[in-house]
Amino acid sequence: MTLRLSQLLLFLVIIAQSGQARIVRIEIGSRQSPAFEGRVFGSVGAYEKLRGKAYGELDPNRPQNAVITDLRLAPRNARGMVEYVMDIYILKPIDLKTGNHRLFLEVNNRGGKLFGGLNNSMGGNDPTTAAQAGESFLMNRGYTLVWNGWDPSAAATNNNLTISVPVARQTDGSAIMGPSYEYISFDNATSASYSLAYPAANLDKSRAVLTVRNRLQDTATPVPADGWEYVNDRTIRLLPAGTTFRQSAVYEFAYTARDPIVAGIGFAATRDFVSFLRYAKTDDVGHPNPLADDVQYTFSYALSQPARYLNDFQTLGFNADEQNRRVIDGMENWLGGGNGIGLNVRFAQPSRTERNRQNHLYPEGVFPFAYPVLTDPLSGKTAGRGAACSATNTCPKVFEINSANEYWVKAASLLHTDPKGNDLPDPENVRFFLVSGAQHGTGNATSQGMCQQLQNPTNAEPLLRALFVALDEWVTKGTQPPESAVPRRSDGTAAVAIPQPGSQTGLVPQADLGWPTIPGVAYTGLITTRYQLDFGPDFARGTIGNYPPTVTDRPVYVTFVSKVDPDGNEVAGIRLPPVAVPVATTTGWALRRSGFGENEGCEGSGQYIPFKTTKAERLSVHDPRLSLQERYQTHANYVEAVRKVAQDLAKRRLLLEEDVQKYIRTAEASDVLK
Repeated sequence: MTLRLSQLLLFLVIIAQSGQARIVRIEIGSRQSPAFEGRVFGSVGAYEKLRGKAYGELDPNRPQNAVITDLRLAPRNARGMVEYVMDIYILKPIDLKTGNHRLFLEVNNRGGKLFGGLNNSMGGNDPTTAAQAGESFLMNRGYTLVWNGWDPSAAATNNNLTISVPVARQTDGSAIMGPSYEYISFDNATSASYSLAYPAANLDKSRAVLTVRNRLQDTATPVPADGWEYVNDRTIRLLPAGTTFRQSAVYEFAYTARDPIVAGIGFAATRDFVSFLRYAKTDDVGHPNPLADDVQYTFSYALSQPARYLNDFQTLGFNADEQNRRVIDGMENWLGGGNGIGLNVRFAQPSRTERNRQNHLYPEGVFPFAYPVLTDPLSGKTAGRGAACSATNTCPKVFEINSANEYWVKAASLLHTDPKGNDLPDPENVRFFLVSGAQHGTGNATSQGMCQQLQNPTNAEPLLRALFVALDEWVTKGTQPPESAVPRRSDGTAAVAIPQPGSQTGLVPQADLGWPTIPGVAYTGLITTRYQLDFGPDFARGTIGNYPPTVTDRPVYVTFVSKVDPDGNEVAGIRLPPVAVPVATTTGWALRRSGFGENEGCEGSGQYIPFKTTKAERLSVHDPRLSLQERYQTHANYVEAVRKVAQDLAKRRLLLEEDVQKYIRTAEASDVLK
């Protein structure tokens, strides 16, 4: 090849790259090698820790980026690109040849790492010691673990991963202004001020409205102008100075904000970071890709907020990079519900999430919810979460895993039904799982917090590990995964919610659910209602004009939860040993106690309602649930029942053998009928 031809080819490559969204520079600020005090992870060997920053550029004119709200209104560099910078964090085998050549991306939650439960380790934002590595489910298998900042609202503290994105401006350089909304509720009586997500466009109180109501179902009452003030353009407080917000009351603040950030860049940041690690050899200035020529498969894990992020990541087409290569091969989404995240809108607040009594009326639960392309009879729109990746042949294999709480408070049934609540067949690339009777995460069975009952300790992590192994085998070997396990209307396991007109919640009738009347336990059937909200005529382009929207006279999507057995435990989904061999009733819903909005929803909490030990004890309080003695007779029988259920779950590839043994040892050590 002649020198002139070589120069021409290099020029063409540079020209081609100049039009691509990509990571242009990667800086490793610190390298700890070996990490974890030199601990060796089986045949994989020692790991090293890399921390740094990645600098990215986006071309607003490329079709793959056109979906990002306000990207064309962001400032550009001399090459016409929009810049961003994010934190990155990598845990990799020192010798990549000994790893399994698979990338594990944890999409962080508000900047924090939550992989510890899945990994059987202590987790934390900067795991350092050998002890913090714990049992190292992932490292012992040779995965390279990576994280990147994507959430522009994440606090830059405690080793959080952050991203810096630009502020959008009008084409003439002036500030963009528009409606913004704050849902304010403190479960304490000490908060005297509130920080706004975006600065107020002006401090004229006549252009803002603050309302309050003690209970969610009450009519909101305006707080008079002499009852509050702006401290500055980012803070409000009640008057007279020192007045605190009422404990657990619901305040809502609507105002005109300015300077929206281009938050949707957070989707492209993950796309381009994973694509860089998977496909690039160096960055634009010659810094080496620390994973160059190693990554054969990519997986993601997300817990709660980032699972909703990945739902929208797919919907918006970000699982294809700019060369239409698949970004993530397999996704394990835990606790995402039937929602997105509301990141790709003007004045986005991605830290918000709706539950029975918090953060209503944000653009989180909007059509499409399910993967197949459907026509929404309420809005007339046609869309599906899987439409974009189907068009580019870049769909990942996906496990959508949810607790019972997500069905009660986040409309998870919409993931696998049409808008009228009819069951849908599973897409070829997606499976759905309900963790029966679980709350949002693992609760403390010795504490009730602000709820009426003890929290639900059902721990889904053993199931998540087994399903992650099944996901890996599905992606890398083509092994068919376990079948979906969720409530279905077609098999009679679904209890349908009844919306309450004008209310932000609905009800599941006790008889329809099959809920027993348990002494000392209130049942209201409270469930979040998913409305087809009107955010204004420009919402399809990411601009909210009607904020907050109203629920009055708005149509409702049909949602449902799992029916329960005579004990109150759910019949659908994956019944882990604490549910299949119960010592208590465990639920995904809970109610608030007095002083905290009594009998309203207790957010992500569930309940743990123990059985009585003997028949005489339960009859004395009229408890309809059988006692431990009536169920198992002896401690040995209880242990054997746990063993049988755990081993059956393992046969179905829903538990790993090491977790089967842990369940058995826990049962043996328990005081059940000892």
